[in-house]
Amino acid sequence: MEKIKTGKADSIKRMKLYRYPERVYNEISAAGYGKDALLKEKDIRLFDQYHYLGTDVVEDAINFLEAGLQSRLIEIGSGLGGPARYLAEKAGCRVTAVELQPDLNQIASSLTKRCGLSGLVEHFCGDILEFPEDGGNFDAAVSWLAILHIPDRQALLKKCFNILKPAGKVFFEDYCKLGEFSPEEEKILREDVQCPYLPTTEEYKRQLIENGFTDVKLEDKTACWSDFVRGRVEKFIENRLCYAKLHGNEVADGMEDFYKKISQLFHKGNLGGVRITAVKPDAYLKRRR
Repeated sequence: MEKIKTGKADSIKRMKLYRYPERVYNEISAAGYGKDALLKEKDIRLFDQYHYLGTDVVEDAINFLEAGLQSRLIEIGSGLGGPARYLAEKAGCRVTAVELQPDLNQIASSLTKRCGLSGLVEHFCGDILEFPEDGGNFDAAVSWLAILHIPDRQALLKKCFNILKPAGKVFFEDYCKLGEFSPEEEKILREDVQCPYLPTTEEYKRQLIENGFTDVKLEDKTACWSDFVRGRVEKFIENRLCYAKLHGNEVADGMEDFYKKISQLFHKGNLGGVRITAVKPDAYLKRRR
């Protein structure tokens, strides 16, 4: 698929999580796999999931979406391609993985090829807001901790509605606003997380309904995500010397700073997490009723 030109990828590189994505090759090598060795999807699950709680939550999506061999999914903000490969491997569905950042997209594509999944996962580098709609060809749209980077939520939800088939579903995990952010929290979100806007859960639900979705459900994930990010910091500090030896001190410093700031945000109590599911109405069935 043709690459969409965009200048937004430069800004998101301020987020330290995304500055050195090639570190995944060091991790794969340290796990005993050669530079060009063929891989299986399960071989790299520990390294290619940028969201919280790994493939367990992707499995939740498979179950909710009832994804299978005939399913066609689009992932928004696909990162290194881990969720897309898991969806393809476990459910056999076809996935269009949309990633804004060219370096992440290139690494994701190379890993998908090495895993033998290029026939099911198509990597697309560009802005989801510029993605061609083609009359609505997808059974579902999924995303894990990527929508928070897209401030024009109305345009995004309209895009999602238009690219889905009737009765198509969404399964998103995203940040949400629980309380008023302090100036320090706003700065961390804006600069370190590249998150200039967050709705409350009530606003999120209203925006989905305004853009045509029904059966909107929002599940609070704040408590388990707060535990996860706190544990991530503790584990990182415990293993920091090994991490720095593998990736270098500059990368280690950046990741430690990023992890600590995310944990700080959750600890303050104004940042929350939410799982969002919704359905595009089936117009034909609706008419028959």
